[in-house]
Amino acid sequence: MQIERIGTVRAALGECPVWDAARGRIWMADCRAGQILAVDPDSGAARHWQLPAPLGSFAFNGDDELVVALKERFALFNTSDHALRTVAHIGDSHPNLRLNDGVAMPDGSFVAGTMHIHRQEGEPPRGGLYRLDTQGRLSRIAQGLGVVNGPAPDPTGTYFHVCDSAQRKIFRFWMDTDGSLREREVFVDTEALGSAPDGCCFDAAGGLWTALVHAGAIARFDRQGRLDRRIELPARHPASLCFGGEGLDDLFVTSISDSGRLSADGPLDGALLRVRGIGQRGAPRPRCRIRL
Repeated sequence: MQIERIGTVRAALGECPVWDAARGRIWMADCRAGQILAVDPDSGAARHWQLPAPLGSFAFNGDDELVVALKERFALFNTSDHALRTVAHIGDSHPNLRLNDGVAMPDGSFVAGTMHIHRQEGEPPRGGLYRLDTQGRLSRIAQGLGVVNGPAPDPTGTYFHVCDSAQRKIFRFWMDTDGSLREREVFVDTEALGSAPDGCCFDAAGGLWTALVHAGAIARFDRQGRLDRRIELPARHPASLCFGGEGLDDLFVTSISDSGRLSADGPLDGALLRVRGIGQRGAPRPRCRIRL
């Protein structure tokens, strides 16, 4: 197994890596800076786009368009002419509330959740988990999640997994064909691993990988939620990960240098890392198909 740095990227809050097979690029966000980057994994050359900060997440929505989660709204962003069109607002506003991690769904919709930080003891979290359907209609599909990270449908389309980093738990829902979620249960509690779970992705065998953001490691859990692999990284705060490369057999990991709550100043903190030779291939990830 080999761990290497890709290029010279140093993100404040590196999140949301997405592999672009058509262009052979790894895309990612620096959420605190409001930037989206497309990085050549061989040369390290990077192209940047600036959006309003803070940026929560994004997904591909056609060849030159992204769907993006901004502070309290969803928008479509054209990477060619930089046009930004607001599609929907979550209908909730608070200084400590913003949209966070998101994912493209098999039906072409986009699901993203909020983070509500600095809550008082006993204060319920605002926001929740939101679904933007293929016609641009927004609905809230789950509540009671403090810091949403790593939303991901499993490769079979049966379950939907999502982290609440505030609770240090990964939850699993049954996922209906209309995109609704039901029967939430705890899939993994990462407290014993010394970290909250952050970004997630699935491999083709159904294993769920997550970034252990407080422990400088990534971990894999089998279909029953049992830990079966842990890989230590040379970055203190890995934030998210995805499979990529020609055979979807490399893991790309984003990390944090200064998120506002977590910081580290090591040589690879904030870097984009590639982990080779893990012996797993990733499950293909869908693209959004939102057409207004």
